[in-house]
Amino acid sequence: MIVPVDLTNIIQAAAIHSISWKESHRDFCSHDFIELHTIEHQQKYLYKKMQSGSKLYMLIEDVPIGIVSITGNLIEDLYVLPDKQNKGYGTKLLKFAIKNCNGMPVLWILENNINAERLYRKMGFKETGNINSKSGKLKEIEFALK
Repeated sequence: MIVPVDLTNIIQAAAIHSISWKESHRDFCSHDFIELHTIEHQQKYLYKKMQSGSKLYMLIEDVPIGIVSITGNLIEDLYVLPDKQNKGYGTKLLKFAIKNCNGMPVLWILENNINAERLYRKMGFKETGNINSKSGKLKEIEFALK
């Protein structure tokens, strides 16, 4: 079941975000930077997103498993707990997000995020040609559902 994130369950969403973000960024971010992304830090981040108009959702299957945020047609923060990945939960969240976007869904991924790219391409997303450089090292690549 996918439920909206609000003040009653934001700490659970923040825990998913923290655990998953740390794991997905471990290979290319410094240990100190990784450790800044505590549950409390991610709770503040998610709360700010909600205050700015983003809609956050959490996938629960007995326990909370994943999250996604939608701002207009922009899909962000799609995270599934590491031990629950490759079981269809990311696909379920992405399909939900696509259905709830206003307009053509777009998203950004880091150029080295092969697993995310594979999922997005499988769902029909294509590169738009838009690229952002992140701290001179990694690039973010925009994808849109065409």
